[in-house]
Amino acid sequence: MDTAVMIESDLDPIEEIRLRTWARQNYLPRELRDNSWHPIILEEMLRKEKEQSHASQ
Repeated sequence: MDTAVMIESDLDPIEEIRLRTWARQNYLPRELRDNSWHPIILEEMLRKEKEQSHASQ
């Protein structure tokens, strides 16, 4: 099983919301992110980038 999938399935919904909220409030450009951060945090920061790129078009 994929490690990211295992980690996500072990999270309760409240913890996932907390991680996603933290990621949005503490957003950093990709080159400044620590790849050891939780996969949910990294995924949410990528989502935010996509939203920003669509909004600027």
